[in-house]
Amino acid sequence: MQKIVSYPISIVFYVAFALCLLVFHPIQWICFNVFGYQSHKKSVDYLNFFLTKCTNILGTTYHFQNVNLIPKNVPVIFVANHQSLYDIVGIIWYLRRFHPKFVSKKELGRGIPSVSYNLRHGGSVLIDRKDPKQALPVIKGLGEYIEKHRRSAVIFPEGTRSKTGVPKRFSENGLKILCKYAPSAYIVPISINNSWKMVRYGQFPMGLGNRLQFTIHEPIAIKDFSFQEIMEKTENAVVQGIKN
Repeated sequence: MQKIVSYPISIVFYVAFALCLLVFHPIQWICFNVFGYQSHKKSVDYLNFFLTKCTNILGTTYHFQNVNLIPKNVPVIFVANHQSLYDIVGIIWYLRRFHPKFVSKKELGRGIPSVSYNLRHGGSVLIDRKDPKQALPVIKGLGEYIEKHRRSAVIFPEGTRSKTGVPKRFSENGLKILCKYAPSAYIVPISINNSWKMVRYGQFPMGLGNRLQFTIHEPIAIKDFSFQEIMEKTENAVVQGIKN
């Protein structure tokens, strides 16, 4: 029954979502080219605010636990499981004070209004998954960027989204590079729940009435542990917080 009801609601959602992307694309361009980084960031923040409101049409709600644990005025590396696009929308808006930047696949850098522009100009990085050698210096640059500006990087070490909520094995390569080039950073594990249910039927129709839960765990200072200890502590924290 939910799937049948979702068809007309999903149409309304997608129309609203697309309008937000189209309206904010020129706004981003003006903010970036005329007023600079801070103005562009504000435009991206409010784009994602409106995108979260679009998901409210589907009955989606967002809940962030333990935001007070995130250290301030230091570089931060958020490490999370990945279940859908709406993980990113929630993180950008609700963790906006930390200036989150993403490691994303290069295909998203073209052709999507607002999204592609922000990925190219907002401080995030684009990698070619088929060319690991290309990814290394790009991720290194992101590490140096957050170290210098005391901002945050977001990495999904599973590599691809989980379609059922069950976490996949974490890859250590990207995180290892970020740790090396942002040595004063703190790792902040995040467990994301129920985001996959929004796309349980695929991209259309959408899942209805989902409570997206983002649980933030205790920060881990990179300087205090070996990388293997960091990897183990981070993966354990994220996985143990996932409820299937």
